[in-house]
Amino acid sequence: MHAELATREAKLRQVAELCQSRRRENIALRQQLLASQQDNKQLTTRLDAAKVRLHALLETLPEDA
Repeated sequence: MHAELATREAKLRQVAELCQSRRRENIALRQQLLASQQDNKQLTTRLDAAKVRLHALLETLPEDA
């Protein structure tokens, strides 16, 4: 009976450690996602600005070219 209890205790400890590990991993992944979303937003802003500049440049070209 004591051995069975010790085994269950060990398994419960393993589950608790795994849960903590997954929580830490989840936090890290959320931080990575946030950083990626911020990078994406910056790149989208830069792309939009480049499109505006390109359209303005195209407007300056002669139409008969």
